[in-house]
Amino acid sequence: MNAQLSHRGGSHGNRFRVAIWSLVAALWLLPVIAMRFTTEMNWSVFDFVFWALMLGAAGGAYEIATRMSRSSAYRAGFGIAIVGAFALVWISLAVGIIGDEDDPANLVFAAVLLTGLIGAAVARLQPQGMAHALVAVAIVQALAVPIAVMAGSSEGAVLSACFVALWLGAAQMFRIAARQSAATA
Repeated sequence: MNAQLSHRGGSHGNRFRVAIWSLVAALWLLPVIAMRFTTEMNWSVFDFVFWALMLGAAGGAYEIATRMSRSSAYRAGFGIAIVGAFALVWISLAVGIIGDEDDPANLVFAAVLLTGLIGAAVARLQPQGMAHALVAVAIVQALAVPIAVMAGSSEGAVLSACFVALWLGAAQMFRIAARQSAATA
């Protein structure tokens, strides 16, 4: 059992996994609590199922990251990317970034996510490749800024610029992880 614990990061790693999955569960319950205090939030069963799938996908993706590398920079980069992708999907579907959620201009954000998925697959989740993939994601995200401006959505332009910074931050963490990996090889 000790060998298994040390492989997964020891008891500290197990506590962190418990914390992540506890956070996922708490976030899933958050709308239930909110619905008890406001009538503005009225979720259906479908909403809760979709929310659970999104949270489970994010938690599962981070679980993969923790198994890919013991590097805290790698895990931080992966965590930033997961939070960014989660927020991008949630905001796009809930209220929309450019206009409302039904505005076709929001489809640019699907291209952002697709770029990330293809980049991660090509990189095979290796840190240097992930750094390049997230720079590509930032570039595609940056293309949303002029689209938002042309659509008259200054909020969409600002939010897209914030996502660009987020993607570049994740890319930097992967660069650090790649340097650490090269130094230990």
